[in-house]
Amino acid sequence: MKLRFSHCAIPAIAALLASALPAAADTFTLRIGSGHPKGPAPYVTTMSDFFAVEVSRRVEEETDHKVEFIEAYGGSIAGVADTLESVQQGILDIGGFCICFEPSKMFLHNFPYYLAFGPQNSSDAIAAARTVYDENPWLKEVMTEEYGQRFLGLGVWDNYHLGTKDEWDTVADLKGIKIGGAGPNLPWLEYVDAIPVQSTLPEGYLALKTGVYTGWLMVPSAYNGFKFYEPAPYYTLIGFGAMPVIMLTANEKKLESLPEDVRNIILEVGAEWEEGNGAKMDAVQAFGLAKLEENGAIIKSLPEEVRAEWAESLVDFPKQQTAEAEKRGMPGKAIMQSYIDASKAVGHKWPVEYSLE
Repeated sequence: MKLRFSHCAIPAIAALLASALPAAADTFTLRIGSGHPKGPAPYVTTMSDFFAVEVSRRVEEETDHKVEFIEAYGGSIAGVADTLESVQQGILDIGGFCICFEPSKMFLHNFPYYLAFGPQNSSDAIAAARTVYDENPWLKEVMTEEYGQRFLGLGVWDNYHLGTKDEWDTVADLKGIKIGGAGPNLPWLEYVDAIPVQSTLPEGYLALKTGVYTGWLMVPSAYNGFKFYEPAPYYTLIGFGAMPVIMLTANEKKLESLPEDVRNIILEVGAEWEEGNGAKMDAVQAFGLAKLEENGAIIKSLPEEVRAEWAESLVDFPKQQTAEAEKRGMPGKAIMQSYIDASKAVGHKWPVEYSLE
């Protein structure tokens, strides 16, 4: 007996058969980038060598899909000061950037800079910052609500010190000297009456070489990686603190357009990327200091009593920034106090007692 199907039944049967078959494997291409280059900027290296590699591997092994990354570092798509906006606009699907270059839009996210002389080890600093982000969901929520992107993880710079073209022995020697920095850390220079200059790492070498400024507030890894020791060989260990101010984010619409299993892997690997950054940067700092010495930098330490005086001179800075954050409708006091307390919890002893009122 022949089976006969009506014309209207055929589409229904086809749909039923299709639903019973496994979903077709898709390959998703994601653009990942940063304004800083891979190599001299360690967080970019881990974005490429760990995050992108691990996401691709896990998606291929654990799902029916594949992810391929177009990697655009060193400003090839977005510069250091516009990576946030590039992710927001979908020019980049995933971006890594220092929030120091967003002093207005991410004013309160820069809270570690407002509390100078914080945790000296990167692993302690990022652990304390993770507590702050967990206790204050506003920090992540604002990324989605205002900038259309999902927070994936935190990165960290190693401990900040000061490199200069000329040797100096007392803080009085720095009076009137032009010193470059990322922005939120420039107020650290007020105590010594230096002249702060807003700048970026990619332009630092030439600016030091040509005398636009003759010093840089910078961590050992980047100071070595960008070869600042060539035009400015004197590197003084001050210990302004490691700064957990690197952020990895994904465009929210792009992330939500991906299959759930792919999306979850990206979120999980982002958390793993953050988890490994502290120990990685502690090792990078030790390597950076060793390489600076090997490359001819002249390294010395600031006397402890001068460091304490420097910290004391900044005692009102956290209070001022807290008030400014509250004025902007941000939870300044809660977040700043959270970082003070979380830093103590990981064993850090603040050289001064910062009051936020």
